[in-house]
Amino acid sequence: MRAFHWQLLPSLALLRAVAGSPSFSSPVLGPTSPHLAQCLLSAPAYTFSCENTTAVNTCCVPTQGLVLQTQFWDTYTGLEAQGQKLPWKAWTIHGLWPDNCDGTFESYCDFSRQYDPKPDPPVLNNVTVPIVPGVKLDEVIKSFGRHDLLKYMNKFWVAQGQPSPEFWAHEFSKHATCFSTFDTTCYKNYKQHEEVVNFFDTVVQAYKQYPTYTFLASHGILPSNTTTYTLRAVLDALEAATGATPHVGCGADGQLNEVWYYSHSFGAPQLGVFKHLNTTFGATCPESGIRYLLRAPGSEA
Repeated sequence: MRAFHWQLLPSLALLRAVAGSPSFSSPVLGPTSPHLAQCLLSAPAYTFSCENTTAVNTCCVPTQGLVLQTQFWDTYTGLEAQGQKLPWKAWTIHGLWPDNCDGTFESYCDFSRQYDPKPDPPVLNNVTVPIVPGVKLDEVIKSFGRHDLLKYMNKFWVAQGQPSPEFWAHEFSKHATCFSTFDTTCYKNYKQHEEVVNFFDTVVQAYKQYPTYTFLASHGILPSNTTTYTLRAVLDALEAATGATPHVGCGADGQLNEVWYYSHSFGAPQLGVFKHLNTTFGATCPESGIRYLLRAPGSEA
């Protein structure tokens, strides 16, 4: 098992310039990011989540700081006739999850921002999870003029068996509402749903750092309906790319279908700087005979 390493840290000067500017375009932060200038005045302002024993500004460092970037390998969507297809030579986004530092987690942390039409679980602590009706998150993205973001999500954040925007609503409501850095109080002159777009930007930014298809292909692991792989080979490929062991998930028939990359975030996850960590969950794949299947004809675009 290899030691972790982390992405190159942005300089304090860049953070200061980005966070302090009222209007900016940056590869580090998007225009809907929270008011992170406040973090420069906090002590400690920029630290890795789960690694500080003193109080921090929870808008600057997530309280649930074990961050998971999760991806799917589906072979069909079930909505190909409606144009919902999987991206060629790429895994798809599952989400960005905030676990507690010990690997436990909470869900649906703010019922006032619960847009998931099919909550899972539907009941939490003996309370039925409510639904805020009439909010379509693809329309929210459009209302902020982020057609670029919507185009990317439609291509790479693809659901199976339901329209993709419903899946995005599930991921935001179940997971993003538990990230303290996406609390609406963290945003200066907050505009309704600003944190929704900010979360989606952050998920996309994190996903781009983990090109799973390329990680596996560089070690000769490619989709096939005849070839099978060992768990050790799959993990070797992913460990070589990140320096840490992710969770690798398989179905009951040994079909490879999911990867979860674990990390601590340097400051808010919006900064996109992650220290890679070993999984707390292990693998659900067999030691051998793993099937990394080709996608169904007509399911890729």
